[in-house]
Amino acid sequence: MAIDTLTSANYASWKDSLNLTLALMEFNCALTENAPPALTDKSTEAEKLLHQKWERANRLSLIFMKNSISPAIRGAIPDATTTKEYLTNVETQFQGTSKTQASTLILKLVTTKYDGVSGIREHILKMNDMAQKLKGLSKEISDGFLVHFIMTSLPASYEAFKVNYNLQNDQWKMDELIAMCVQEEECLTLEKADVAYLMTADSKKRKGNYKKKPNVKVQKRDTGASASCSNDSKGKIHCKFCRKVGHKKNGCPDFKEWLAKKGDNLFVILESFNLTVPSNT
Repeated sequence: MAIDTLTSANYASWKDSLNLTLALMEFNCALTENAPPALTDKSTEAEKLLHQKWERANRLSLIFMKNSISPAIRGAIPDATTTKEYLTNVETQFQGTSKTQASTLILKLVTTKYDGVSGIREHILKMNDMAQKLKGLSKEISDGFLVHFIMTSLPASYEAFKVNYNLQNDQWKMDELIAMCVQEEECLTLEKADVAYLMTADSKKRKGNYKKKPNVKVQKRDTGASASCSNDSKGKIHCKFCRKVGHKKNGCPDFKEWLAKKGDNLFVILESFNLTVPSNT
């Protein structure tokens, strides 16, 4: 397996490639272990075998490492007799670059927004990959913060989903977050545009004196999707008007009070029985 060539812009991926290659070739002991004590006349066979294994791993690891570095960079790195020391010298040369890369990743992580095109699973995995790269640069982000960043990256169409999460005491793990977001995305995908013809009339006006409103497009929600979207991750019903748990919108006291205060009659002629009219229409 070949090691990526180290350039001025790929130190993190080069180090990952180096560690993986040396581990597969069973030479990683040169990076993880110090040199064994020098052999003496009293050294046992086990000590001799250990010394021989480490010396071979160190010699070949140094060769692989140096050959994977661009000649323009290799000349600026101080030489060393052990793989571990030589890698430390390489890290010193790229310390400033690592800080810049970490700053770029952090900025990208907190400003990334879901475009609604690539797919919610791919979006979450992309942000998780940024967090893993930061971890490799000694800038580890906890799972709780990562879930928060992902939630804030979701568009307005996921507002009810985010409110539902904030009302829960439990904190989702990454696999749970992906599963719930994929379910919500499938639910939103089932919503299709439909048309309703709306007419309003002041309650004080007599019958027949109605003012017809222009056609307004509202969203249609599939019956099955609507039922699933009214439940949270634990199967509890929540109201889409007041966002409280335990009842639906048609039985919400706040919604009934809002209708009573409204004072106007609203007549809706629907082209579909599966049409859900937003409360702000």
